[in-house]
Amino acid sequence: MEDCIFCRIIKGEIPSTKVFEDEISYAFRDINPQAPVHILIVPKEHVGSVAELTQEHEAKVGRIFTNIAKIAKEEGLESGFRVISNTGADAGQTVPHLHFHILGGKSMGEGLVP
Repeated sequence: MEDCIFCRIIKGEIPSTKVFEDEISYAFRDINPQAPVHILIVPKEHVGSVAELTQEHEAKVGRIFTNIAKIAKEEGLESGFRVISNTGADAGQTVPHLHFHILGGKSMGEGLVP
């Protein structure tokens, strides 16, 4: 999608601080971090949200979660981290491109948000 900010970041049209990249995903530091470590990981294929996932996406989403584990280890988040994906406007999704927030670097307690 031409006007999708995450698609433009993946293409290099908008600068980002890349943390990880492979053939199916791209991870970068959030510009408005909500925790000491706040990384977004997005599929390179445009998918609007979790609600749009189908069986054909299973392998790619599984690979993204394997990449999340790898990134968390590289970031020193062995004591714990949180993975969040907002789906739809009511959940606070502001960019309509599937993405997962990796949050860590502090104790976040039992609540859903840090």
